[in-house]
Amino acid sequence: MSGKLGDEALDIIFREARTHNAWTDKSVSDDTLKALYDLMKWGPTSANMSPARIVFVKSKEAKARLEPALMEGNRKKSMQAPVTAIIGYDVKFYERLPELFPHEPAAKTWFNWSDEWAEQNAFRNGSLQGAYFMIAARSLGLDCGPMSGFDMNKVNELFFAGTSVKSNFLCNIGYGDPSGLFERSPRLPFDDACEIV
Repeated sequence: MSGKLGDEALDIIFREARTHNAWTDKSVSDDTLKALYDLMKWGPTSANMSPARIVFVKSKEAKARLEPALMEGNRKKSMQAPVTAIIGYDVKFYERLPELFPHEPAAKTWFNWSDEWAEQNAFRNGSLQGAYFMIAARSLGLDCGPMSGFDMNKVNELFFAGTSVKSNFLCNIGYGDPSGLFERSPRLPFDDACEIV
């Protein structure tokens, strides 16, 4: 496959995309959430391990459960957002490798020999999938508000108890209200962040 996205698409995904802190009251349908996942899942991960696990916190009851785990500065905007996605990662992702990486029957043994090694890989690849999540959301016309200001242990207890999933970060999604945007922060220039050797 070859081709290049035009400026409009690149603006939507990157250049004009912003982290939103205020939201309109337009809801996000379950079908849109399913379409978001069905797009993000195609992003590459090591050995196709696909460790990301997502809880879409959408109902008032679920939002009320989540609220006490949020830092004070993240509560109002998260309660206002139509959906708060908990982006988690499964530390036992390797149990699904026979299904996800079927051409290599030994793939499970590449990771299950060490809990620390498995978690490092799950966290790294789950974080990649979290980035794919935001790109997919923006591609579908949604705005994003990613954040890490929350009590991970509390979120794990509330939403992942009894599982091998741990929380990574949260991402509010919906249709942003531009009046709540901060002034755009600068980014590092190429020469400060990159080196060609």
